[in-house]
Amino acid sequence: MQPTRRHPLLTASLLFHALLFIACAQTHPLSAPSSRVVDLTAGASHTCMLLAGGQIQCWGLNDSGQLGDGTLTNRALPEDVIGMMVTAKAIAAGERHTCAVTTRAGVKCWGSNHDSQLGDGTNIDRVAPTNVAGLTSGIRTIVAGEQHTCGLTVAGGVKCWGSNRKGQLGDGSDVNRNTPVDVPGLTAGVSTLAAGWQHTCAVTIAGEVKCWGDNQDGQLGDGTAIDKHAPVEVTGLGSVVRAIAAGARHTCVLTVTGGVKCWGNNQNGQLGDGSVNTRVTPLDVTGLTSNVSAIAAGKQHSCALDTSGTVKCWGDNRHREVGDDGESETVTPLEIKGLSHNARALAAGGEHTCALSLDKIHCWGNNVYGQLGKKT
Repeated sequence: MQPTRRHPLLTASLLFHALLFIACAQTHPLSAPSSRVVDLTAGASHTCMLLAGGQIQCWGLNDSGQLGDGTLTNRALPEDVIGMMVTAKAIAAGERHTCAVTTRAGVKCWGSNHDSQLGDGTNIDRVAPTNVAGLTSGIRTIVAGEQHTCGLTVAGGVKCWGSNRKGQLGDGSDVNRNTPVDVPGLTAGVSTLAAGWQHTCAVTIAGEVKCWGDNQDGQLGDGTAIDKHAPVEVTGLGSVVRAIAAGARHTCVLTVTGGVKCWGNNQNGQLGDGSVNTRVTPLDVTGLTSNVSAIAAGKQHSCALDTSGTVKCWGDNRHREVGDDGESETVTPLEIKGLSHNARALAAGGEHTCALSLDKIHCWGNNVYGQLGKKT
């Protein structure tokens, strides 16, 4: 790990308005107001936050420039993203790249570009934000997978770019795209998106779910294990979904009644049904049939936030990403201790998890690259 330095702008005043970090949610929380943090996102081994003023700060692994600070130096404390001081309104982190929607509804990305996931027409890694070709306006939000990215337009359409070897761009082919392409059949009517490692899903304004891409473990939820290069409808959900999250090879949704359903790979219990059996169609997460307000999916774990501010996680726990002191998998939801029942947002990375509470950010799990925000 590279030596850590504090960014010059992280003065005592800015820290007061931003946050400090902890290595585990259960112990020694550092008191620092997080009232200016409006969003969190987590990649494989890095984490970013969006502040109310439009600034973005990132920390953790930076081997491909995914922190956007102009260097390749890993950071255990937040660093400002160059050129994004007051211009962002949404963020998303992929495996080794990060993207933001600007206040002008354009998209900028930075980090790894091996498969053109930055969408700038090249395969050149970027250590600072670069414009996505053709997307200088008209984008509402963004999602990022392992090596692909998708944007949701203000008209409710979906555009994707980057790796397409499993059909995760949804354009009917397996050809990588270095600039955005439309997803046929989804040029309007979409309300939200989720990107897994090599699959993508969309929730329509009617509450239906369609997915495409890698399906080797049934993560598309269509009852098969066959990859799909164009959107297919998830079986057995109907018009009941209001939020969606995608992990490496599994997917979860939040229903309009506050319940959680998951499907796909389950070798580490990330579906939360009490088993390790892979599922090709949705099923209920044990004990989470109501009162859930948000969900998040990491590489092989999942989390949910309920209306009381309690966070529960399940799945792979080899790096304590589900918050248990042990290191064995957890096949049903386990409450995260130390959050004082006041969490208001979640982000799940490859092997770490973060929650935004009323007064601080808590992170737990793998911290090899400082992705928890503080050296342990």
